[in-house]
Amino acid sequence: MTPQEPLYGKSPEELAALCAELGMPRFAAKQLARWLYVRHTEDPYAMSDLSLKNRELLAARCGHVLSAPVRVSESQDGTKKYLFKTLQGHYIESAYIPDGERATLCVSSQAGCRMGCKFCATGRQGLQHNLSAAEILNQIVSLPERDKLTNLVFMGMGEPLDNIDNVLRALEIITAPWGFGWSPTRVTLSTAGVVSNLRRFLDESQVHLAVSLHNPFREERKEIMPIEGAFPIAEVASILREYDFTHQRRVSFEYIVMSGLNDSSRHIRELCRLLDGIKCRINLIRFHKIPGSPYFSPDDEAMRRFRDTLTAKGIQTTIRASRGEDIQAACGLLSTEAQ
Repeated sequence: MTPQEPLYGKSPEELAALCAELGMPRFAAKQLARWLYVRHTEDPYAMSDLSLKNRELLAARCGHVLSAPVRVSESQDGTKKYLFKTLQGHYIESAYIPDGERATLCVSSQAGCRMGCKFCATGRQGLQHNLSAAEILNQIVSLPERDKLTNLVFMGMGEPLDNIDNVLRALEIITAPWGFGWSPTRVTLSTAGVVSNLRRFLDESQVHLAVSLHNPFREERKEIMPIEGAFPIAEVASILREYDFTHQRRVSFEYIVMSGLNDSSRHIRELCRLLDGIKCRINLIRFHKIPGSPYFSPDDEAMRRFRDTLTAKGIQTTIRASRGEDIQAACGLLSTEAQ
């Protein structure tokens, strides 16, 4: 007996191939895509414009993958952290961040992470597995606030470019006219700089890019971000100079500020040198304390001084507001190790 396969997450071409294999008409692939990605229904028996015979064929062949979150934690600032269980039995977290008319979902791409960044709680638990495209999309479609979402950021658990195939598939479904139909300008992907997959991401999608930088000096960055040993940030910057970020697509650099570690005047000078020739912005992020960490966040005045100095040197720089820190939903705090 053929094991059940997920229907949700398939492309139109894969849906057409499945229809042909099951003896269904080819136009049924468009009907399936509409049910899956417009109506967010994966139950074949609910697909009323298909014949009963074809619904039965699909039900016998395809299994369900969408599932509601198993727990929610709510911050005093309105941020909500949702816990989802993966098909493999592990857990991931997503953060829903309302802000006036804007509502952003911070999406995970892996259960855990193998990058090992020393300032990140997710990195401490290691990598359990890559999420399938359906598991990535489930965080969106099974969210109670789904219809309120205005933006998505792939800044949750995991390194998106370490799961490039499934992430690109999810991005295609999110932005394609036959899928969710979102504008790519509503989506941002954050990477620590997996150079081997960076060009593929830039060529095959149009969503915004955010690069986790955190230190412009090679040896200092390698101390807190082991990825620097394999993929130097200078190589990332060199690739980005080949692309046009002057129109709708943006590139930004995330910079977690750690007092006495990466916030000196020499770091500012090196940042300006490293990013010369790239139209970008820098988002400064306060370091959020994790147990056993030797790092500390600077005070508000030091953050503003760092921002203003970079801005005066010609790099647009902002300070990102911390959200959800009291429920461990802020940047660098997502972790399901306790699960």
